[in-house]
Amino acid sequence: MKTIQKSGLVIPVMAFSAGAIVANVYYSQPILKDIADSLGSSENAVGKIAMLSQLGYGLGMFFLLPLGDKVNRKKLILSICALLVVMLLILANSTQLSVLLPLSFIIGVCSTPAQIILPMAATLGKENRGKNVGIVFSGILCGILGSRLISGWLTDLWGWHSVFIFSAILVFISSVLLYFILPEVPVKFKGNYAGLLKSTVSLIGKYKTLRQASILGSLTFGVFCSFWTTLTFRLSSEPFHYTASKIGLFGIIAIGGALVAPYFGKLADKGQVFKNLFLTVGMVFLSILAMRIFPSSLYVLIGAILFLDIGVQATQITNFTRIYSLDEEAHSRLNTVYMTTYFIGAGIGTFFGLLSWSLGGWNLALIQMLCWSGAALLVVYLSSKNSL
Repeated sequence: MKTIQKSGLVIPVMAFSAGAIVANVYYSQPILKDIADSLGSSENAVGKIAMLSQLGYGLGMFFLLPLGDKVNRKKLILSICALLVVMLLILANSTQLSVLLPLSFIIGVCSTPAQIILPMAATLGKENRGKNVGIVFSGILCGILGSRLISGWLTDLWGWHSVFIFSAILVFISSVLLYFILPEVPVKFKGNYAGLLKSTVSLIGKYKTLRQASILGSLTFGVFCSFWTTLTFRLSSEPFHYTASKIGLFGIIAIGGALVAPYFGKLADKGQVFKNLFLTVGMVFLSILAMRIFPSSLYVLIGAILFLDIGVQATQITNFTRIYSLDEEAHSRLNTVYMTTYFIGAGIGTFFGLLSWSLGGWNLALIQMLCWSGAALLVVYLSSKNSL
């Protein structure tokens, strides 16, 4: 294990694989209109594909992620990845919305290994915990954002079904790399599964920092998902009328934000927690506000995408560094509480984004995002005063 770690391959492979796996939750977002057109369904109905993927991911983390403290993590990751490949191939051959919806939920559940990989990075050297977690989370964010570019491009070339064939191949390659590179991590929990879940829930009451970080993560990622889901419909309508591949290109802008994660991880390692959070959550709020003031400006939109994604990503890196320092024996369970709340926020954010779009278009969608990001700033303030 030490030899592999010194080779410098462990963290990059973990980052690449986590990104390839988590991308499956997001491939559908920039091509929702194309799926709706091909199935003859409404945008609102097809939008549930994105919502169910995120909810499946959140629930999968609650029931599967704690197992990372109880069973061999490497075997757990590879087993779920094998099932994910099968589900992707079935979805790639589906033509009915009634089939796509449950499959999207299952694929969300099977994308859980991305979050089993993440806390493993925290075990590979305490002195570089923030940096390592930052690199792997950068891989996750690149997967989230890069998925939009890839799915849009493939959809314009060969149709939306090709996206999921490509993903099945990529997950298979990732599984092979993980088989040879992923280190073995000792099992931390010796009890039964029911006891594992009970101990996971007990962490909520035990750690105030975990509660603070989970609420903040839920709010900021809810804004993130609400934004990217409604942005698809915004860019495909007036005044832009962009194709799926052009919409996907906006993911390149956001990928720039992924490059700063190790920097914020280093700041968190030095204890500059709330300075980080006021800065990063403030970036989210101001990005949404700028788009609200200049709703038709392409240049403002491009700048807002960059800073919004930097803000959301850096907030999560700081949160991860905080919670992984709470209990060295419960990294997977701590991550379960945080990420379950995180993706419940994603589902809620997507739901309200779609609802706001259907009721009041882009302007109403931005207003509700301002409300959520304002609430996130309040959480940071109360947490800094130890009032939450």
